[in-house]
Amino acid sequence: MRESGILMPVSSLPGPYGIGCFGKAALEFVDFLAEAGQTIWQILPLSPTGYGDSPYQSCSAFAGNPYFIDLDALKAEGLLTAAQLKAEEWGENPLEVDYGTLYTSRYKVLRTAYQAWREQCAGQHGCAFYYPDDYYAFTLANEAWLEDYALYMALKTEHQMKSWTDWPREYRTRDAGALARFRAAHEEEIGFWKFLQYKFDTQWKAVKDYANAKGVKILGDIPIYVSADSVDAWVGGPLFELDGEGRFARVAGCPPDYFSADGQLWGNPLYNWPYHKQTGYAWWVQRVRHALGIYDLLRIDHFRGFDTYWAIPAGSSTACNGKWEIGPRMDLFNALEAALGKLPIIAEDLGELVPSVRELLADSTFPGMKVLQFAFGGGDNEYLPHNHVKNCVVYPGTHDNTTLTDWWVNSATEKEKATAAAYLHLTPCKPTAKEVAAVKPDDARIALIRAALGSVADRVIIPMYDWLGLGAQAHLNTPGKLGGNWIWRAADGFAKTTLAKRVLEECEVYCRAELRSGSETLLAT
Repeated sequence: MRESGILMPVSSLPGPYGIGCFGKAALEFVDFLAEAGQTIWQILPLSPTGYGDSPYQSCSAFAGNPYFIDLDALKAEGLLTAAQLKAEEWGENPLEVDYGTLYTSRYKVLRTAYQAWREQCAGQHGCAFYYPDDYYAFTLANEAWLEDYALYMALKTEHQMKSWTDWPREYRTRDAGALARFRAAHEEEIGFWKFLQYKFDTQWKAVKDYANAKGVKILGDIPIYVSADSVDAWVGGPLFELDGEGRFARVAGCPPDYFSADGQLWGNPLYNWPYHKQTGYAWWVQRVRHALGIYDLLRIDHFRGFDTYWAIPAGSSTACNGKWEIGPRMDLFNALEAALGKLPIIAEDLGELVPSVRELLADSTFPGMKVLQFAFGGGDNEYLPHNHVKNCVVYPGTHDNTTLTDWWVNSATEKEKATAAAYLHLTPCKPTAKEVAAVKPDDARIALIRAALGSVADRVIIPMYDWLGLGAQAHLNTPGKLGGNWIWRAADGFAKTTLAKRVLEECEVYCRAELRSGSETLLAT
């Protein structure tokens, strides 16, 4: 089956409260996908954003981002009022996420909603305090991670959101007596963080169920590593490489590459893979099982790190002095499939692909990724469409690449543009500089999208901003740049019927889409 889908972060959806969420705009986007004949909605990690506002540096590998909770739904439940929402600032530019403003306003109204919810629960069924049955079911089903997460966030709040490594020693080292006393004294604050996850879970499942009913699968994204400032690192202990003082011995990153001449110093703690093996990879089984409960398909970021990973001494200022170490390879995936069955995983296999990485990808049978913006630097490289294989997923660019329009105008070298122009038949086979300069950026964008759709690959994912023809303002993330990332939001009304029709027609040409029931009348208008 040849499929196509669209990459659209939840955060990039339009809406009145500073960031996209699980409300009306999410359901309307699902409708747009169905109208456009798409079967996949790819999103970025749904986890809380962390350092640099990145969803790949989260405080939890299991928790959901409270920013995505639909405030209008809470208003409909009687937990918020229109006046309370109107009183807050949500950012000056509706086309950008203002994370600083959002942090203040969102948590203020969410705390208001929590207090209203507690009041609703008080005195129910003749009890002094009674939580709904679905709340109890949620907390029980997620107890393995929820208890630690809520306690961790309450402790962070108590310590002005400082990293756990800067907390008093009794909390940093998880002294049982100190934690018990803290729980008893901060029960309501711990309950607040559980409430947020309960509402996140309820609302997200409603969106996912709606998408699945429309024939749309959710392609989620899980980072390979956890953040150093995370509940996972706080409770993990032997899950990670530690030195004699219990601190992280080495951290993650990658060597110099296409995106960064100095490499990338991510700072995430590295896994103690021998210990994971001793446990039967229990933590990874738990993590992937949880992810499969909220997504239909999984993209695992930095897949090559399971083969060999770049280990950088803690305290280093750059990634240049790291070294390659051997990862768990197929031992991990064999354990995962023994516990969970065949895994619907897409491997982000970008970067330096040494033979052992290719062998791991082949042995896993997971589809890898092909990125067209990497295809035209010279030579007969594997990203050129004629070299694609069926078992892969094709992208014009990932969230780390700029948009196609901006790539053509500002990022691609003259050699890349000349090669692409000839390859895509936008110019003669050996174009002059003048002929290449005459190519319109929009013609190049459409040609690149068609090249992706025409690939032999089973799946193609086109970012929403490329269908919209947007420029640099929609570039989601520049690796190595701190600040200004992850902020793009689409304009209200972006998912037009005329665009859905265009997407459908383009995909039909390459046998990647078909009109599904319920869309005919809408498209006819």
